[in-house]
Amino acid sequence: MSTTAGGRVTNDLAGHEMSTRPTPDSGRTPDQDVAVVIDNVTKQFGEVEALRGLSAGIRYGRLTGLVRPDGAGKTTLMRIMTGLLVPDGGHVTLAGFDVVRDNDAIHIASGYMPQRFGLYEDLSVMENLRLYAQLRGLDADQHGDLFASLLDFTRLGPFTMRLAGKLSGGMKQKLGLACALMARPRVLLLDEPSVGVDPVSRQDLWRMVQALTDDGMAVVWLTAYLDEAERCECVLLLNEGRLEFDGPPQELTGRLKQRSFRLTGAGDERRTLLSRALDLASVGDGVIQGDAVRVVLRQDVLREEIDTLAGSVGATVEPVQPRFEDAFIDLLGGGPGGTSALAERMEPVELDSDIAVSCRNLTRRFGDFTATDNVSFEVRKGEIFGLLGPNGAGKSTTFKMLCGLQKPTEGGAQVVGHDLRRATGAAKGRLGYMAQKFSLYGLLSVRQNLEFSAGVYGLDGATRRSRVNEMIETFDLQQYLGTSPDSLPLGFKQRLALACALMHRPPVLFLDEPTSGVDPITRREFWTHINGLARKGVTVMVTTHFMDEAEYCDRVAMMYNARLIALDTPDALKRDSRSDRHPDPTMEDAFIDLVESAEGRDQAGMDAKGAA
Repeated sequence: MSTTAGGRVTNDLAGHEMSTRPTPDSGRTPDQDVAVVIDNVTKQFGEVEALRGLSAGIRYGRLTGLVRPDGAGKTTLMRIMTGLLVPDGGHVTLAGFDVVRDNDAIHIASGYMPQRFGLYEDLSVMENLRLYAQLRGLDADQHGDLFASLLDFTRLGPFTMRLAGKLSGGMKQKLGLACALMARPRVLLLDEPSVGVDPVSRQDLWRMVQALTDDGMAVVWLTAYLDEAERCECVLLLNEGRLEFDGPPQELTGRLKQRSFRLTGAGDERRTLLSRALDLASVGDGVIQGDAVRVVLRQDVLREEIDTLAGSVGATVEPVQPRFEDAFIDLLGGGPGGTSALAERMEPVELDSDIAVSCRNLTRRFGDFTATDNVSFEVRKGEIFGLLGPNGAGKSTTFKMLCGLQKPTEGGAQVVGHDLRRATGAAKGRLGYMAQKFSLYGLLSVRQNLEFSAGVYGLDGATRRSRVNEMIETFDLQQYLGTSPDSLPLGFKQRLALACALMHRPPVLFLDEPTSGVDPITRREFWTHINGLARKGVTVMVTTHFMDEAEYCDRVAMMYNARLIALDTPDALKRDSRSDRHPDPTMEDAFIDLVESAEGRDQAGMDAKGAA
């Protein structure tokens, strides 16, 4: 694959198809445009019906989005399409081959990038490519031009000697994609390829996938991010094992005409406004967008209630175009309400200072590598503060230093008045931390994890029992109390991790990508709790690659290449990125603009240094 002078990516891999590729038998569908036929498929795990009579078709030359709430059977369906699972009923054909009867052919005709793809982290980029070539039956020594094309296509050429374990999240995904494309499959199946990937790397993934579909490949993109689903040509929406919608995303979005509104002018009252709006019978969904609140009315109701509500806080109501995410939530019956039972049980936070978290010239080096470089900011009590940046920008390292988990090489930080260099233990007792990779114990049950967290934070007796029961009820964990966290659905694993972090009701909460990979309904549930906690004075610091979540933040700090490159409100960052190309920019547009500007400055500095 290469880039033309006009900037379009072209596919140079067509000549590398395996000469041993089998030919579909007479069972192939008469409709030659259909790549995958799913016919009345059922699959059951114990008492759980993962798929219930599912039927759909996936076409060549088209990007098909597969979306679902958490645990709705999407990965089960994808694994059946790859021949890794056998359906209990019905059948699936891929590229004309039956996934059960022609299983060997399926592995040649399809490329599969699983959610946790099997890269070997102790092997280099090139060693992984050579290994996957051999697994695909290719002679690695005879396909140097194929490797060169894949490296060019994924922009991994400069990193062939780097160990896979040392790649950023976005680069790992690109290497996984290159391995999935090794035998030039007819159908490419991507299981949440952009989870944990920053917006710049997501753009690269979209660029690559668009080139593949332009060349006629069928690509299925499973995602929990509905802005991604909106970019697909066709969407399959699953819920409780059934197909709820099959068609272009704009067709579903069109059902919400004249039901989406933005409430502006509420200012500091926007969280209260959102909470009150979500508790109205007429409102099915709502989110914060910078200084505004966006709501979706239920079907066949008037806007009188939201007009009255907006007027009570001096806000105005204006209609806006619906989004696919609005339609998704509406189809599933609406989101959670606006009241956090967890926050309602808490007393307002009292601190000696209005500044809850501060850092000055915070720097962390690992040998010759600088992970965080001279970072300074302050976070106020009750503020939701977002820390954004590309993969590898230094966000998690900064978080770990602020939590007392890593010592800074230079500079210092304070949390609720405690200096993290001298009073680490006291500071840790005043904060909650939900790590990017869950700090849950797989050998303990869900209940035992809750009990352990309560003990670590010094809770005992009646208080301990009360807090554990409170978390079980709040996060609906009753059915999983005897289960290992490792076997929980992702959404419940996230709930458990948040419950453990909040067990001692800390005044400061650190959330490192807390909703990565979870569905929009679970994401809204999390933000209902976060907004409620902030209203009680809890200070929340959050990292996220989901740009709509950044809109919930009072302020956002942007990091790039270990440095702080911007710090302002979401609306201000969006205003600063306005251009002829993006007259009404989104947070994702602002993110990409800031990163590209920083890259340009770094390159100019390198050029000037080289000239000198």
